[in-house]
Amino acid sequence: MSSKHERTLAAIFTEPVSGNIRWRDVESLLNWLGAQVQPGHGARFRVMLNNIEGTLHRPHRSSSASKQDIRHLREFLQAAGVGVSEQKG
Repeated sequence: MSSKHERTLAAIFTEPVSGNIRWRDVESLLNWLGAQVQPGHGARFRVMLNNIEGTLHRPHRSSSASKQDIRHLREFLQAAGVGVSEQKG
């Protein structure tokens, strides 16, 4: 895992929830984890990771994800079995 992905993953699971995580970094992390991403309606998109399906929402008018988006992403990653110590090998 690159240090950039490690920092992004750590930021997602940090308390209190950060509102300063760039969405581009989130998408890069999802791709690295092997998630299948399909466009949905508007800013929504479907993500499949480790046989868990979720719907995420790209931020509007900002390059950073909102705190609510990060909470939702965190819940999805936890359901898919991804945590801060996640290593791909």
